[in-house]
Amino acid sequence: MLTDDNKIFHRKKILVIFLVCIGIFVILFGRLVYLCVWRADHYSRLATDLHERERSIKAARGRIIDRNGVVLADNRTVCTVSVIYNQIEEPEKVIEILSTELDLTEDYVRKRVEKYSSMERIKSNVDKALGDKIREYDLAGVKVDEDYKRYYPYDDLASKVLGFTGSDNQGIIGLEVIYDKYMEGKAGTILTVTDAKGIEVESAGERRIEPVAGLDLCISMDMNIQSYATQLASQALATKQAESVSILVMNPQNGEILAMVSVPEFDLNNPYELPEGTPENLTAEEKQNLLNGIWRNGCINDTYEPGSTFKIITAAAGLSAGVVTTESTFSCPGFIIVDDRKIRCHKVGGHGSQDFTHTMMNSCNPALITVGMRLGLDSYYAYFEQFGLKRKTGIDLPGEAGTIMHRKEDMGNVELATVAFGQSFQITPIQLLTTASSIINGGNRITPHFGVKTLDAEGNVVDVFEYPVTTGIVSEETSATMREILEMVVAEGSGKNGKVEGFRVGGKTATSQTLPRGSGRYIASFIGFAPADDPQVIALAIVNNPQGVYYGGQVAAPIIRQLYENILPYLGIDGA
Repeated sequence: MLTDDNKIFHRKKILVIFLVCIGIFVILFGRLVYLCVWRADHYSRLATDLHERERSIKAARGRIIDRNGVVLADNRTVCTVSVIYNQIEEPEKVIEILSTELDLTEDYVRKRVEKYSSMERIKSNVDKALGDKIREYDLAGVKVDEDYKRYYPYDDLASKVLGFTGSDNQGIIGLEVIYDKYMEGKAGTILTVTDAKGIEVESAGERRIEPVAGLDLCISMDMNIQSYATQLASQALATKQAESVSILVMNPQNGEILAMVSVPEFDLNNPYELPEGTPENLTAEEKQNLLNGIWRNGCINDTYEPGSTFKIITAAAGLSAGVVTTESTFSCPGFIIVDDRKIRCHKVGGHGSQDFTHTMMNSCNPALITVGMRLGLDSYYAYFEQFGLKRKTGIDLPGEAGTIMHRKEDMGNVELATVAFGQSFQITPIQLLTTASSIINGGNRITPHFGVKTLDAEGNVVDVFEYPVTTGIVSEETSATMREILEMVVAEGSGKNGKVEGFRVGGKTATSQTLPRGSGRYIASFIGFAPADDPQVIALAIVNNPQGVYYGGQVAAPIIRQLYENILPYLGIDGA
């Protein structure tokens, strides 16, 4: 028998156990209330996620629109065909139909149909009509979702500027990649409910999170000017059997680029298509290298020796430093001796005595070398940097190359002499055009660019792009003097083939020999601006390795003349 003490102890023990149980129950009940009330939404979402299958909806990419509202890059509706393993009821039928309709091998389709995964993509960018046809088969487990594919209405027009997008609709090159974050938009989602086996619950329907379209990008390019410049470049490419031809057209006052051509161009709607005659046994690396060359934009990605067009820079530096005036005289016997080097003028017999304006009209090498020597290495190098030639222009395109210039400590008199008339160093075409613009526009170093603003779907302005301007590159007086000199170059000098009837045009020609010297390969170029007294447009034409006659005044200057004969009236620029 239990004693009284044992009975009391036993009752206390039972009471403790009872209280512990009550406490555990209260805790569990409180936890249950917490989960059911305060965390209900969280676990509801988890449960929904467990039984929902997600399919992405591509957003419509923003368009690229020229300065006049012409759409240069647009979208087309296409379809993505996918399969869901757990929902397929007739796998052999699915494999047969998809392989036939999508022009895919049976083995390729079978691997994806039989793969145990939540969703397997069979093919993207399927034409909408074909996508609709597959949808009409009503195959269980086959999903046909509509999305967008980039479409370029003008095929190869401005291909190296606009660039293109990949299968994920993201930019690859050109403006497409630079402004990708503005144009890409935000993808949407299709959500379907499934049971424990992953089978779609038809009665539950679908939930959609709609995509958000990207912003339209408005650019400074003028499609009409771009088209005509491309036509002229293509004609020069064919008639001169050149390797490439580039044409740049820009507003020198604000840096807005109206046209940028680098022919041959490529088809934006088939950017991976290789030229006819390409060997079929290329490795993946060889094919990619070939494509990279096709996509390369010579106006910004490549450097070259500018030749005599660079005399604009030497002349401006000499006038700014006061080592030369328009009345300064020079004697050209056809050569100049610099240290132990005899550097010839392009005119073997020389130009004789001439004032500075005529040295530019005659494109006299010894005279411009003399200006460079008067400046001296320290001063010339300082102007080279002051004019912005050691920095990239900052253009809103990818892969801009920098100037390839001697280090100051490696330069002697010979190097200074050759740089003074545009040899022994290399710059990009866009760098030359930008620097020349800053010299003729009153001394403001502008930033060349395409991007102007972005618009939403309703046409409201969202972003307005601004670009740096550096003032005081040269004085207004020096700028005015350079405009007068360069107008004389076109009116009566070496650039007379760039003259446009009824308009005042200034400019400079160049004929530079590519490395190695004596190779017989030349680059003909001409830079011209109008009106000469108040420049509103500046253009540069470069013909790489023309056959036959190769002088800039005979090959490149007529290209700019023809361009200006058409676009100056179009732009509303008044004649002389």
